[in-house]
Amino acid sequence: MTTTFITGANKSLGYETARRLTDAGHTVLIGARDPGRGQAAADALGARFVRIDVTDDASVAAAADDIRAHEGGIDVLINNAGVLGTHSPADRITAADAGEVFEVNVVGIVRVTHAFLPLLRTSTNPVIVNVSSGMGSFAATHDPGRVEGRVVAPLYTASKAAVTMLTTQYAKSLPDVKVNAADPGYTATDFNGHSGPQTVTQGTDAIVELATIGADGPTGTLRDRHGTLGW
Repeated sequence: MTTTFITGANKSLGYETARRLTDAGHTVLIGARDPGRGQAAADALGARFVRIDVTDDASVAAAADDIRAHEGGIDVLINNAGVLGTHSPADRITAADAGEVFEVNVVGIVRVTHAFLPLLRTSTNPVIVNVSSGMGSFAATHDPGRVEGRVVAPLYTASKAAVTMLTTQYAKSLPDVKVNAADPGYTATDFNGHSGPQTVTQGTDAIVELATIGADGPTGTLRDRHGTLGW
């Protein structure tokens, strides 16, 4: 039985990923900051809720301890929690704005990965999936034919570029763990006022694919639902 922990799993892409992996036979642990929403999501899916705030060292350590006590370890870590950040134009973005976005989207991944690596290393096939974005791709954001090339969001895009590079560096540094990044694509979620053309199921295709790779699966890649994405 594969045990999978997902941050930010109480709604949108995280919730749909949890639903699909539960249906695939995974034991899914719902990570969320809000206890009410997290428990409700877990109850709806037949999963277990584990409270976690990825911006807080003590909360992340407590979540890891909780899983160690109940499950003993995990096989898959999905770093899904993320924020869009300010909608302010570039000339009004402050250092505090940047700190808020990077603390969740980038530092949060480092914090959770550091705490959860011992749990992953109990598995014979440890896997990390970092939810990144084509919005962090130089190629995609410079292509006027793609939606990523028409959106200006300096902090979010920069944070997701960092997530992808962090992923490739972890993959090189952790040869015993498969570490990949998933680009959901332009999906109808709370992030964009449900304006994206993809459903949440389509948006989770790459996440689910990478979460279910075997021992011969890839590492250090960035994929969307159509395949490897140029960066």
